[in-house]
Amino acid sequence: MTECLCRLIAKNSGRSSLPAPAFLFFLLLLPLFLPCSLHAADRSASFPALAVEPLLSGIDRLDVSRCSELSGLRVGLITNEAAATGTGEPGYAMMLRHGVRLQYLMAPEHGFAVNVEAGRSAEGTILAGNLQVHSLYGSTRIPDAALLQQIDLLIFDLQDVGVRCYTYLSTMKNAMQACSETRTAFMVLDRPNPIAPLARGGFMLEPRQVSFVGAEDIPFIHAMTLGELAQLIKARHFPDLNLHVISMQGWSRNRFGDEFPGFTFRSPSPNISSVETAIVYPATVLLEATRISEGRGTDAPFVQFGAPFIDPELLAASLNQENLPGVRFFPVSFIPTTSKFKGKRCHGVRLSITSRREFNAFMTGVAILQTLQRHYPSETGIEQHKGFFDRLAGTSRLREMIMSGGSLELIMEESRQNREGFLPSLLYR
Repeated sequence: MTECLCRLIAKNSGRSSLPAPAFLFFLLLLPLFLPCSLHAADRSASFPALAVEPLLSGIDRLDVSRCSELSGLRVGLITNEAAATGTGEPGYAMMLRHGVRLQYLMAPEHGFAVNVEAGRSAEGTILAGNLQVHSLYGSTRIPDAALLQQIDLLIFDLQDVGVRCYTYLSTMKNAMQACSETRTAFMVLDRPNPIAPLARGGFMLEPRQVSFVGAEDIPFIHAMTLGELAQLIKARHFPDLNLHVISMQGWSRNRFGDEFPGFTFRSPSPNISSVETAIVYPATVLLEATRISEGRGTDAPFVQFGAPFIDPELLAASLNQENLPGVRFFPVSFIPTTSKFKGKRCHGVRLSITSRREFNAFMTGVAILQTLQRHYPSETGIEQHKGFFDRLAGTSRLREMIMSGGSLELIMEESRQNREGFLPSLLYR
């Protein structure tokens, strides 16, 4: 009724088909048909929300089909505890429930329980009585050929964070290579890139910088899912690989991971516990290759950073003067319980995202490094850790431009030109 009345008002607002007294009388009666409150919350409550297609990750689509795609196959699974179904059930448990012939699991960096700090070897374990978990971040980082001979299909199901140096991409590429060499089928259960709306950023990977923190020539911030990257890697390196990607349903790259109703972002590594942290991560991860604490061992890793020698008010003021889009900086002090400066009081800044869609993670990261180098040229330690820094950044060019005083605008333009020829392989809009 209200909608009809509003249409009638709109229809007659530009002409005088109703006599003026009659129209005024009509307007006096209109409040009787409208909701009493004009507050936005009340207005929205008066109308049903638009239906949103539920997000189903690859593992959820397998669950819906009762794993019919795996019927009769001997299966291996690369996974960890964060790779659960939408209901929270571990992926391997769901497969066992549907009668999948699961032979063993393999776990990446941080271990199956996601409790091993970055860079430390992870050991294997045993689940569900006799289900062996083999480590892919211990004595070897490549699936053993003898293990692959025991299965028909190796499945990959891990939550990524959308940044090239995050090592789950490297684990996937190594597994694809091993499967290609042994003629073992390979399946990727796709999951959301939680920071997909961030623009692609950073430099491409130089051939001499290829490493486990830089396995594929893609932008530093790539805006792709692991399923999409698997397609790209197959086309570039392993054309004969029998690859299957179980794509997501209801996912689009214009939403952050925590903006999908019902989707739970489960921490894929000890220091990335939320989508907010994942958004900031590409802006601060390069601090790993400096003498600045990136906040490991605190309640806000990658969201705050500092060192004992930093003046927090000076640093915050300098960074805020850059007027970087979508972010502000606030002075902070913290005492790390692990990693750099363990047990020592550090001073620095904490990032506060004011607009996710305006935030430029790579620009922010470059500005942070430039500001630290300008105020603390002998203490920041970029040059002292140049080998690791260049591997993380994927190029020596970023370090060289920072050390020579290149402007933020010049670095951003050179990185943009460096990415111009990149052609992604996309499954989703």
